[in-house]
Amino acid sequence: MLRQSPTSPLLSLPGAVPAEGADEGVAAHYGDLFREQRALADGRGLVDLSHRGVVTVTGDDRLSWLHLLLTQHVSDLPPGQATEALVLSANGHIEHALYLVDDGTTVWAHVEPGTQEALIAYLESMKFFYRVEVADRTGDTAVVHLPAGSIAAVPEGAVVRETPHGRDVFLPRAELEPFAREHGPMAGIWAYEALRVESHRPRLGFETDHRTIPHELGWLGSAVHLQKGCYRGQETVARVHNLGRPPRRLVFLHLDGSEVHLPGHGTAVKLASDGEEGRQLGFVTSSARHHELGPIALALVKRNVPVDAPLLAGTTAAAQETVVEP
Repeated sequence: MLRQSPTSPLLSLPGAVPAEGADEGVAAHYGDLFREQRALADGRGLVDLSHRGVVTVTGDDRLSWLHLLLTQHVSDLPPGQATEALVLSANGHIEHALYLVDDGTTVWAHVEPGTQEALIAYLESMKFFYRVEVADRTGDTAVVHLPAGSIAAVPEGAVVRETPHGRDVFLPRAELEPFAREHGPMAGIWAYEALRVESHRPRLGFETDHRTIPHELGWLGSAVHLQKGCYRGQETVARVHNLGRPPRRLVFLHLDGSEVHLPGHGTAVKLASDGEEGRQLGFVTSSARHHELGPIALALVKRNVPVDAPLLAGTTAAAQETVVEP
């Protein structure tokens, strides 16, 4: 069972409405979803990600050791350079997603809420004679997200992951509330997720299930290095990349805006021409209300679904855009 995420003190801020499910522990929104999205899109405000797990790896061998375990090339990772990496099963299925940066002495990674214990257990089992120490820092470290374009100053000594989508800042939990009050306005996880869906970025546990391989989600571009040496699951990655195609592919959906309810995670996706009684060809992975695009979603569908076919997400009409080529 996953450990419950820490409850953020920022839930006491005016207008905060608690999120549920995987994002329990932080705010879904602070009273105005679209205003919060527009602020982030304009490079203002911050998102509370303090419910996410935080894992560190220290020691002289930390980068060379992680290089053997992760899908990403990290043996020569420069200090301050952000990257993403996956842990795969022996069959190449995605088990963990890490968003990491090295500060020169320590690798810092944030992971999906509640997954840090299983990740640490795996890493501990692979230490052998390497000079590394793995620690769960979730209890004393919180993550906040500053959007791309933000000019907010971070505290001296704070560890920062800077990406095209913004900066993830690792803060002592005691500094979370004063930092947020200084650098608002606050934006909830719903606004953050809407922008994630818009940019087609996969999320572990949403776009993945027990048999997902990286090729299906477009994760080869950001989290998998195809020229590095052996790691668990590498044979599947190389075989599918060189000899075949993945059985499923990620698509972006523009949903019918007249529907009141969004199709939730797991909602069946079918061909519109077959109607609601047709054969299921995939499922909705994430959905959101976007301040410009209206209702949108990501879905995982069978590779042979025609790229121009109108779809149904449950009872909602959906037009698809290709994310992963068939």
